[in-house]
Formats: sequence, C-alpha cells, structure tokens
Amino acid sequence: MKPLLLLLSSFIVLHSSFAATPNIVLINIDDLGYADIGPFGAKISTPNLDRMAKEGMKLTSHYAAPVCSPSRAAMMTGCYPKRVLPIPGVLFPAAAVGLNPNAITVAEVLKAGGYATACIGKWHLGDQPEFLPTSQGFEHYFGIPYSNDMGPVAEGSKSNPDQPLPKGPAKGKGKASAGKGDAEPETGLKGNAQPPLPLVEDHNVVERVKAEQHHTFTRRYTERAVKFIRQNQKQPFFLYLPHNAVHFPHYPHQDFTGKSGISLQKDWAMEVDWSVGQLLDTLRELKLDSNTLVIFTSDNGGPLNQGADNTPLRGSKGSTLEGGIRVCTIAWWPGKIAAGSKTNEITAHMDWLPTFGTLAHCKSVGELTLDGKDISPVLLGQKGASGHDVFYYYAGFNLQAVRSGAWKLHLGKKELYNLDEDIGEAKNVAAEHADIVARLEKQAETMKADLGDKTKDAPGVRELGRVEHPQPLISADGTVREGFNKIAKTLP
Repeated sequence: MKPLLLLLSSFIVLHSSFAATPNIVLINIDDLGYADIGPFGAKISTPNLDRMAKEGMKLTSHYAAPVCSPSRAAMMTGCYPKRVLPIPGVLFPAAAVGLNPNAITVAEVLKAGGYATACIGKWHLGDQPEFLPTSQGFEHYFGIPYSNDMGPVAEGSKSNPDQPLPKGPAKGKGKASAGKGDAEPETGLKGNAQPPLPLVEDHNVVERVKAEQHHTFTRRYTERAVKFIRQNQKQPFFLYLPHNAVHFPHYPHQDFTGKSGISLQKDWAMEVDWSVGQLLDTLRELKLDSNTLVIFTSDNGGPLNQGADNTPLRGSKGSTLEGGIRVCTIAWWPGKIAAGSKTNEITAHMDWLPTFGTLAHCKSVGELTLDGKDISPVLLGQKGASGHDVFYYYAGFNLQAVRSGAWKLHLGKKELYNLDEDIGEAKNVAAEHADIVARLEKQAETMKADLGDKTKDAPGVRELGRVEHPQPLISADGTVREGFNKIAKTLP
C-alpha cells in the first residue's frame, strides 16, 4: 500500500446507505474538437449527447491541457499537469518515466472509500508496470497504454484506413529522435522504433493491435463498460472510460464508416455518441441514473489538421489558445443537476478528484495538496457557487497564459483578450487595459515562483516516476514481455 493511502484510509467516512455514494462515470474522448458534438454546435447527428445535455449541464469554460499525457495527469491527480508530470510533451512506448507511483489518484481515493474501480481505454501516463492503471488504484484495466498512432506503419497505426500506408520512415528513429515539442529521450520510443501496439487486460498483454482491431475499439470498450456497470450495480463504482476515439488514425467501426458523409473523424464522433447512449441506457435500465454522475469531456482541443472543429474558438490541439485547451464538457445526474443548465464558470480536469471525492464523502481529499477545487456546488446549481478565480495555461514546462474572470493574457506577446466578448481571441485589447495586464502579469509571477517557467525544475514540481531499463510490452517479433505473458507468450 502506498504510504499516503494509509492516511487516506484513516479519513474515509463509511456510508450507512448506498444512496449516499453516487456512482461516477468519467468519459474522456481523445482529440475531440469543441464543436465536434451537437450540444456544442456540430453539424453531425449526436442524439445521445444532445439528450445528455438537455438533461444535464454544459460546462462551457472547462479546461484540459494542450496534449494527452499532461491532461490525463491533471484528471487523475487533481493538480496542474506540470506539478505531477513534468515532461515537455507526451509519453511514448517504453518510456523510462511516468506518473509517480506515489501520486494519489482519484481512483485510489474512491477505492479507499469502497468503490469498485475500472479503467477501460487509453491510459497514457506510462506503460511500464509501475505506471499502469492497476498500480494506480484501478482494480481492472482493459485498453492500450498510449495513443493509437504509436505503433508500426505496417499495422495501421500511422494512416487512416482509407489512405495508403505512408512511404518512407515515420517521424523519429528511436529514443534519441523525439517528436516535435518533446526532445527528451527518456519519454520513450518514437517513429519507426515504436513496437507493436499492445492491448492490455489487467496485467497481461492479450492482443497485438493491427488495422482490423483498430476498428473494434470503441465497440469493445463500450461492451466492457456496460459489463462493468452490470457487475457492480449493487455497490458504488467509478468507471473511467478514456476512448481512443477520435485520435488519428481514425478507425470508426464499419457500421459507422461513411455515416456522417463528412469524414472518418466525424464518423467516429458519431460512434462515440452511440457509445454514450449505450451507457446511459444501461444506467436507466438498471435504475441507477438518479444515483450516477456522468461526465463527458475531451483530453484537449481538436487538431484542425485532422478534421476537428473548434468553432468558435481560435487555435488547435497543442496550443494554449482556447481551441487547444478548452474542451466540450457535459455533466449529467438526473434529479441532482438541473436539466438544460449551463455554466461559464472556469473549471478544469484537475477539479474531478476533489469533486468526486467530496461527493463520495471522502474526507481524505482535504488532506491532499491539490490545485483543483470541488466544483460540485457549480454542478448542483448552488447559489453563489464559483469556479476558479485564476487559471494558468501551461504547455509542457512553459507558462504561456493566465486567465482571471473574462480576461486572458498571453504572456509572450502581451496580448490581452476579453473572452466574454471575444471568445475567438481576435481583438488584442492590451493597450486599452494596462492595469489588467499588470495584474495578470503579477499573478503569473506568483505561479512561476511555484511551478516555474521554461524549466522542469521548480519548488512545487513533484518527482516523476522513473524506472531503470524500460522495455516494450511487445517486441517487434511478437514476444510478450515477461510478467505480461500469462495469456500469451507471443502474438502474431
């Protein structure tokens, strides 16, 4: 047991009734654009998400991080990504680093409070044994440990199924050759050095993912999620469902291919909507809907060069413009969250741990040092409830912007935008509001003293998890790594 888990366990309030502990489902889509679903303006049909929004709340100023791994670190730990996962970009296969095993995750908080816990989907916080979900509070895991594009060219990981395989080498040639924005070799294997993509169940590799298997992920994740809900309907449960969809390469199931009439990316968004419908229908059937909080969100803004739509936001995945970091988010809890409601309060992925922990009556949350805040008063519509007074926009090690209320200052160029009047960040009003610029710069200096800027070393930055001699879970010849091979020794 982790040292802090002893502390957590001692502060858990045991509940006298199941009704006091809501089930929690956190659905995290990969690379979904702000306007890629109907409730946020999409042109495609997403009836289940439309209904979810009509029965719940839209969070219109909800923030993730510019890219995958940092966003997921915030979601799991309740902290700014740089505090708990100080890396310049994302993690790759066989990375020597990952989320520190001593970090307390939302799964550990809820598990200590009597919740059944499962992670079904893409993890992306480290693929070595010490970093995987089953070492971070999840009793069950089924999914891939990193992005669906981190596999061999010949096995479908570098191109959409309607496109020919890429010619020539993929970007990068190994640990010394990093992708754009990630120049540290310890973060893993890039390009042609990447091993076969592994599908992991609990602590075993059960499949070598090739093109045909890519098509089945959303359906298989959904089936597993429904099964988990049914198996645990008599006790409180926490289901974390981080889909591969809609990250490039785009592999919707054949039943959805071509359905949007626009693109594979939009087809896959429609399949995501189907998946949400399956989960919500199951909760209704089992009469768990009035006792289950469901969150639907994305890990970052959508990549415009891959067909995402972030309208009316400016920018794309990877940036700290609103289009890179503000994500479409819906909260659903019939009878608790007001139907058809909306909030523009500043909220973020780092709020899920304190919010879920509070709703589950886990007093242990108060013992943790978090950047996130309990936003359950916002979700439940309590009078005077508020989100964050200040939000800081980090990209990797760099503090690039700060927001307070309607005002957002891009620090490098000293560009100031009023997001209430100019959500698309089109009109720089710094010259007219020197006092606001000065105030936001002062707030930025306060954060720099804690988490730093342009360096991974700072007083508030915690230690990365680190292992000696990291190894892929599957070798190029199909050999499954020892310790993960109880189901199969080799995979074709």
